[in-house]
Amino acid sequence: MNPDITSAFATPWGTFDLTRHPQDPRERLRAWDAADEYLLRHLAGESPSAEGTAVELEGRRIAVLGDRWGALTTALAPYGPVQISDSHLGREATRANLARRGAAVDEQRLLTTRETPPERIDVLLVRVPKSLALLEDQLHRLAPALHPGTVVLGAGMVTEIHTSTLQLFERILGPTRTSLAVRKARLILCTPDPALAPGPSPWPHRYALPPDIGPAAGRTVVNHAGTFCAEKLDIGTRFLLAHLPAPAPGARVVDLGCGNGVVGTAAALAGPGAELVFVDESHQAVASAEETFRTNLGPEAKAEFLAADALDPALFAPASVDLVLNNPPFHSHQATTDATAWRMFTGAKRALRPGGELWVVGNRHLGYHVKLRRLFGNCRLVAGNPKFVVLRAVKR
Repeated sequence: MNPDITSAFATPWGTFDLTRHPQDPRERLRAWDAADEYLLRHLAGESPSAEGTAVELEGRRIAVLGDRWGALTTALAPYGPVQISDSHLGREATRANLARRGAAVDEQRLLTTRETPPERIDVLLVRVPKSLALLEDQLHRLAPALHPGTVVLGAGMVTEIHTSTLQLFERILGPTRTSLAVRKARLILCTPDPALAPGPSPWPHRYALPPDIGPAAGRTVVNHAGTFCAEKLDIGTRFLLAHLPAPAPGARVVDLGCGNGVVGTAAALAGPGAELVFVDESHQAVASAEETFRTNLGPEAKAEFLAADALDPALFAPASVDLVLNNPPFHSHQATTDATAWRMFTGAKRALRPGGELWVVGNRHLGYHVKLRRLFGNCRLVAGNPKFVVLRAVKR
């Protein structure tokens, strides 16, 4: 294994070699951070906030929400925690890190945010997500499993924990306070109050698309918590929708990084008879895409909905796709990176049939045209404005 893409994670329960997923030798991003360290030290009674008192873990039902690359789940493996994650990539990393630790991988303990949570939780550990909406929705889902003796600990970097974060814990679960910052990380300490009645989760949200964006004009979009731009249509996607190609009947079309599925749904409306596949690494996004598609094309309309790593070769055979539509992300949690976009582009080239097309919308300054020309040998500007470009590359 390339030593550049593993990282030694020292914890009170041992030191473990962890990796992100997929392993990319061009990146040197760790699979853990100071917030993971701080939380585990607190559990072991070794942090200033713990005041020398360890949290009892043996025999208790532990749930870990939002464990980014499985660092917490891997360290606490002897106690059999249940992991709850929105990220397909995070779950794959957890599987690999557990196996590297020598721990059994119990699929029933690796839950998605769309699955039924445990009925009882004695220790709830929360890695604060980037999306406040996702945190709100998941705290609502988990609150019924908590009891007055449940230990609730949140963790994040100081840039990730805001007053609004603490207010969510306070409103949905109970009295909440924060710890001192250590190495730019902070803990959230919450005491469940069973007398609270926070009501149901406000998610999913729905909104109508604007009238000037082609075949999807005025249609309804469904957004589960944590989906990109859940409150309104983002301007990049809006620009792509205004220039979207109409797929031929029978064409296999992939909405790659589908988010709420509005692009793929628009393609299905523009090209009746096309075969749509929606792909995202977020389980919340895939659920949103399916509801958006079925809301607008009917419950019997056929399409595939996959939580996957881009155009995973295990799911997409070479030369099996006619059109790929893509608005690639350029962040991985707090890191700015083009690794995801490059993986999407290379996967698209492999999966496309000769003559197949990749359409990409992106910020002009990201320079995707350079990458596409290098990879495909061609790239045409379909449309541009001062902020965005729509690009088209053809598989030769």
